[in-house]
Amino acid sequence: MKLNAISHRDRNAKILATLGPASRDAQTIRALFEAGVDVFRFNFSHGTHEEHRARYEAVRAIEREVGRPVGILMDLQGPKLRLGAIEGGSITVKAGQEITLDMRTEPGNAQRLPLPHPEIFAAIKPGDQLLIDDGKVRLTVLDCDLDTARVQVLNAGVLSDRKGVNVPDAILPLSPLTPKDREDLAFGLSLGVDWVALSFVQRAADIDELKALVNHRAWVMAKLEKPAAIESLDAIVATADGVMVARGDLGVECAPEDVPVLQKRIIRACREAGKPVVVATQMLESMISSPVPTRAEVSDVAGAIYDGVDAVMLSAESAAGQYPVAAVEMMNRILCATEADPLQRRTMQAVQTWRQTTAQDAISAAIGTVAETLPVAATVAFTSSGASTLRVAHERPNAPILSLTPHIDVARRLTLVWGVHSTQAADVASMDEVADHASNEVMRHGFGQRGRAVLIAAGTPFGVSGTTNSLRIVWLR
Repeated sequence: MKLNAISHRDRNAKILATLGPASRDAQTIRALFEAGVDVFRFNFSHGTHEEHRARYEAVRAIEREVGRPVGILMDLQGPKLRLGAIEGGSITVKAGQEITLDMRTEPGNAQRLPLPHPEIFAAIKPGDQLLIDDGKVRLTVLDCDLDTARVQVLNAGVLSDRKGVNVPDAILPLSPLTPKDREDLAFGLSLGVDWVALSFVQRAADIDELKALVNHRAWVMAKLEKPAAIESLDAIVATADGVMVARGDLGVECAPEDVPVLQKRIIRACREAGKPVVVATQMLESMISSPVPTRAEVSDVAGAIYDGVDAVMLSAESAAGQYPVAAVEMMNRILCATEADPLQRRTMQAVQTWRQTTAQDAISAAIGTVAETLPVAATVAFTSSGASTLRVAHERPNAPILSLTPHIDVARRLTLVWGVHSTQAADVASMDEVADHASNEVMRHGFGQRGRAVLIAAGTPFGVSGTTNSLRIVWLR
């Protein structure tokens, strides 16, 4: 699917794809974009700053070539909790075995293991579980104090050097931002990333901490992968600019059968509040090594689209897999086929959105009604901060959303949002200019068909955030 300055995707949901060793060169990145990627994810758990800089420059070169914004999301690694060293590299444990965990630095053995994380000892209590190596070995706490814990092994397995530790039953007293994250964040913001994803969010205050550092230079996405985050779901959704259902660690810390339920709950909370929501992890996992996905994976992706998510994400499939472009092409085909099903819109609209008592939301609600009544070519949202476009997308109207903003950073952030064809455009100064400009842009971007209506959401004074107060209908001639 070759794209140029006047083209647009023939779907509403967006594709977020991770760049990595399999997609590091400019040619592959361009192929991924042409296959359907709307936003590129830079995973700062891997890669050097110079590697990320090269990928950033490749994405921005594509943006200049096609004449439309392309989004970039940087994903911070977050705190990594790990065991210390073990004599011989590993030990085999059996169910019922008791082991002492402590903060001593010498290598561990079958009787004791180093766990150099005081925040874990400060938070755990008897009965809590510790999950080692993505839950391959589970431990339960028998008793503990501020620097030791006696645990019992729940299942046989192997404990190896520096394997990861998950603590699903406790809220850990630690910042989600490590020194590495702060250094990476400063670098990413200096490049000009559009979204910053925060790993291992536990509470809304974690988002506030990151937002203070970002200082409006990007939008902030909360990755929900801990049970504690679900307990604070509404507050996190209200505080974040967007939310990611990070099913990898969520599936480790929660029972597997709970993950689909939690995914539905998170999507519904975001849909009701009008916050962009992304479903991630293992969506087309088999395509890391296979040119085709499993039928279950296809159904998983389609299920997220029936729920009306803003975007679905590819991780290792596009970053390290053997078929990165084919994975994006397949994702694009699934999205298009699912959205072509009339049942998809009816299922998506089963979620009742929360409307604020504002003129902006009244206009957005009216757009949804008009788009069901008239032959509408597109809805045009003039926006300064992006808020007007978000509220229109919140209603999931039955017409494409052409978002016009004079600010390129806002245009890039909106590339992640459902149904939005985002572009930078000149500012306007009068309602007549609004109508002419909107009609021209609809035709230029390939949405137009003479005789069809264009719905225009705008406000006065022009160029001021939050002033959307008018809905105008014009006809293409």
